Amino acid sequence: MDQHLIKGNRQSLADYRPQHFLWEQRGAVGLITLNRPERKNPLTFESYAELRDLFRTLSYVDEVRAIVLQGAGGNFCSGGDVHEIIGPLTKMSMPDLLAFTRMTGDLVKAMRACPQPIIAALDGVCAGAGAIMAMASDLRVGTARSKTAFLFTRVGLAGCDMGACAILPRIVGQGRASDLLYSGRSLGGEEGYQWGFLNRLLEPEQLLENALSWAGEIASGPSFGHAMTKKMLHQEWAMGVDEAIESEAQAQAICMMTQDFHRAYHAFVAKQRPEFKGD
Repeated sequence: MDQHLIKGNRQSLADYRPQHFLWEQRGAVGLITLNRPERKNPLTFESYAELRDLFRTLSYVDEVRAIVLQGAGGNFCSGGDVHEIIGPLTKMSMPDLLAFTRMTGDLVKAMRACPQPIIAALDGVCAGAGAIMAMASDLRVGTARSKTAFLFTRVGLAGCDMGACAILPRIVGQGRASDLLYSGRSLGGEEGYQWGFLNRLLEPEQLLENALSWAGEIASGPSFGHAMTKKMLHQEWAMGVDEAIESEAQAQAICMMTQDFHRAYHAFVAKQRPEFKGD
């Protein structure tokens, strides 16, 4: 393949400086921090769009192989800012409202489409769009004091927001998702862990360290293989079993062409640990 074409499809985030949240690269792990702790890290029109654009860009970034998403100050995210989003929405026309809801949905689409596994580190309040971002992540670690609420019905809206009716039942089951989406109640950390919404339940002081460590383990693995796993997990929701088996046969054959597959074999023969490079 033409090397200019390859380079043209690659981007670096080394100089990336977002305006509406914090970004830090720790080796091959990217750390996103929602940073409005005085308001429990709500989203604005601008931060929605900037997060969406970052996750889209990550599809072209090789140097980042896993993502950790957290909130500052002991809370994850309180959802859309009441004064900067909710108030203005009450005054918008239908076309403008639809443009907004499509933009928020595009954030979830971008999170699901980016090849890097995303770990959400949940502490304190995780509500509304914050709960959706946690749901849209690949893995979730949380604390006993975390409270996740899909509270849309409590503000007079439907529970079907940003893909919640499609994704949440696949994580916790249809009945439990129905409970959360009809009631808008908070899902505590211990209950969330028992339900499988949280993969790990941790003490608050362990949360970020554990999330970064887990992301580091993932980042050290075969990133092409991880990206393929994430893609198939998402695509196979809409497939029958026979179609899924054929798709996985094709995906695995592609992965068998990677150098990482060959590295793993030669390392096994030499009784060594493979060093994956993502190619």
